Formats: sequence, structure tokens, C-alpha cells
Amino acid sequence: MTDTPPAPSADLAFALELAELADAISLPRFRAADLAVETKPDRTFVTDADRAVEEALRARIESERPGDSFFGEESGRAERGERRWIIDPIDGTSNFLRGVPNWGTLIALEIAGSPTVGVVSAPAFGARWWAETGGGAWGRTAGEAVRRLRVSGVRELEHASLSFQSIEQWDLAGYLQPLIALARSVWRDRAYGDMWSYMLLAEGLVDIVAEFDVKPYDLAALVPIVREAGGRFTDIAGNASAWNGSSLATNGALHDAVVALIDGARA
Repeated sequence: MTDTPPAPSADLAFALELAELADAISLPRFRAADLAVETKPDRTFVTDADRAVEEALRARIESERPGDSFFGEESGRAERGERRWIIDPIDGTSNFLRGVPNWGTLIALEIAGSPTVGVVSAPAFGARWWAETGGGAWGRTAGEAVRRLRVSGVRELEHASLSFQSIEQWDLAGYLQPLIALARSVWRDRAYGDMWSYMLLAEGLVDIVAEFDVKPYDLAALVPIVREAGGRFTDIAGNASAWNGSSLATNGALHDAVVALIDGARA
């Protein structure tokens, strides 16, 4: 297995160009004194940076990939075919508006319902992660060489590190007892949050990530990166979908045990 990334496909190269465009818009607005923040009908926040990033990426996609569909968190859908770009302009908006650097732009290309290209760009961290099906998963931090991503080799829950996102998510979904059971079964639990939890998993630094109340634009870009790093990505019940409102990502070796433990704790 080579540690040199292959030449990107035209789709991945385009996704990486979109990430550069997004960073150029979002980073100057991070910790800006005049950042405009609104509350959406679902009680989540949106900033002027979210809207500006999505507008720019959508315009570029519609200009250069006019036959492709589009699905963005802020501007909705445009259905044109089985190729769909799925965009979260700023994943971690609450972090962004508070000045916490754990946020990033998520860019995915889904073909016939399967996420095949994923890019996560976190300019406040100076970091980017990307993958396409069959091409491996890769990451780069500013000033460092590109590195291949590989999940951990942890095989026992008692040695595993879990990122569960938030207690409230699990409680509102009716999964508080499974969360407690899972937390008691692992070595340590933390809530690193948002896209970063999944990137830590792909880098082999976390072994299990799970959450609820998530949309496709929260997950689609993460799926290829986790899978190409050697992990598994499903919903909380083990179904291979980013469209069911929950997620479970692991290093693969722990996946079945986590699904069984969560299911058993609900009985």
C-alpha cells in the first residue's frame, strides 16, 4: 500500500478547488467583529459566512458541472441527475460563531446514492482531509507533507476511544441508556464534535464516533474518508446509509460489537 497519493480524478480535483474557494471566503470571517448571525426556523444558527460560502460553491458547481444535482444546507436542492454535490458550507457553525476553531467546509459528490468523493477543509486548523472511492484517504496540515489516513487497530471495546457528540442528542433520540452502556464499555469517552471527530477516527486517534439528528450534508463528505481509511460508516443500526438521521463510524474491527451493544441496551 503506497503512501503517495494517486493523481486525483477530475471530480476530486474539482472538489479540492471548491475547498480552496470556501476557505478564501470563510477564514476571513472567522472571529470577525461584524459577523452576522441569525437563528433559522429549526433553531440552529446561520452566519453570513455560511451563506456566502454556499452561494459561491453552488455558483461554481452550476457553472462547471451544469448537469449535476446540488444539495446544500442553506439553499436546498436542484435535482438534475444521479450525480449530486452535497455541501455543508460550515459544519460546526456554533463553534464558528463563538470563535472555536473546530469547524470546516464539507464537500461531497454522491453518484447513484453513494458518496464517492469527500473533502473536509478546516482552515482554522490549517488542515484538510480528502478521499475518493478506490483512491485511499489522505490528509495535510499546513507546513507538512500529505499523509495517508489509516484507522486504528484497536479490537476490544475496553481499549477503545469514543466520541459521542452530545448527551442531549442521544437523550432526545431515546438512546440515553445505550450511550451510558457504551461509555461504560470503552476506555474513554469524549465529545470532540462535528467533522473533527470523524477525521480523528480516520487518522487512527479515535475508534468510535456516533451521533443523532444529522442530515446528509453533515455526513456525506465524511463517508468516503472514513471508508477509504479502512473504517466502516453506517447509521446507528448498522445500515450503510448517510440518509437515516444517525451515524456510526468505527475502525471496522469494533463495528459489529458497537451495534450489538447499542441494540442490546435498548431492549
